[in-house]
Amino acid sequence: MKKILLFFVVVAQSVAFGQSVVDTIDTENGKMVLYANRTWEYLEDLSFDGILNEDIHNYIASDASLNYIQTWDNEVCFTSDRKNDLSRLSDTLWLCVSDSVARDFKMPSNGYITSRYGFRKGRYHNGIDIGLNVGDTVYAAWSGKVRYSKYNDGGFGNLIIVRHHNGLETFYAHLSKSLVTPNQEVKAGDAIGLGGNTGHSFGPHLHFEVRFYDAPMNPEEIIDVASKSCKDANLMVHKGLFRPGAKPTDFEEHGHSATESVAAVSRPAASSSKKYYKVRSGDTLSEIASKNHTTITKVCQLNGIRQTTTLQIGRSLRVK
Repeated sequence: MKKILLFFVVVAQSVAFGQSVVDTIDTENGKMVLYANRTWEYLEDLSFDGILNEDIHNYIASDASLNYIQTWDNEVCFTSDRKNDLSRLSDTLWLCVSDSVARDFKMPSNGYITSRYGFRKGRYHNGIDIGLNVGDTVYAAWSGKVRYSKYNDGGFGNLIIVRHHNGLETFYAHLSKSLVTPNQEVKAGDAIGLGGNTGHSFGPHLHFEVRFYDAPMNPEEIIDVASKSCKDANLMVHKGLFRPGAKPTDFEEHGHSATESVAAVSRPAASSSKKYYKVRSGDTLSEIASKNHTTITKVCQLNGIRQTTTLQIGRSLRVK
């Protein structure tokens, strides 16, 4: 996180990210690096790899054929340059939109939808527009960490991007003012900006996007705008979600049964018998769930453990 410092320092001969480092100091929140241009940054932010959801990251990284990119870059709007092709997903992922880490949701603005996700004026509109007045408060939808907060020349105007613990990123565009800085931790419902009319905007509104690995999906797949709440604590992520202009759908519109799809990913096939798995060296909850065609959440529920529980080699975990 960088902020203006109102004091002078003596320039040293070390360099980080192209800026001269003048000093390091200890604070209550960790060691801080001071730069010659009177900005500062926490050391922990210098080494942060952008991974807020280990399970999703490990799953995507385990399939080398996908080659999806999701870096942590405070200067770039789209970290993969929009080259991640989510239509190549062969499996359905169970993403916990609301879990023990990110249990809360806040509608980013209290206005009404003025334009929906889909084809509009000869191009695809990758989010929803929510009407507001200049200066109205804009809120973080879920908890996470601010990746981007600056003026965007690509049409977004003043733009904030937050990466969330649930594996998603959200975009808040056309703001009149940002209230947060890159690398800042935010909670669901925190005020992050003020509504505006900047960038390619014709009248004050909030352009709100939900993305997974740089690919947009219809926010109304997740959010019930009328009730200003999440439709479900769980989101089934499959390639059909990323069709340009996709409407909120169930799985049956993608060529297979909703019941079968959910069974394959989010719960074991119906059976009266129990099934156990013995933990081996190097096993993770993600791998165990994948091997047994279930989910991390279900394994945790069956065994009364948390996702952060250390797995003991030789322990038998119930997976069905």
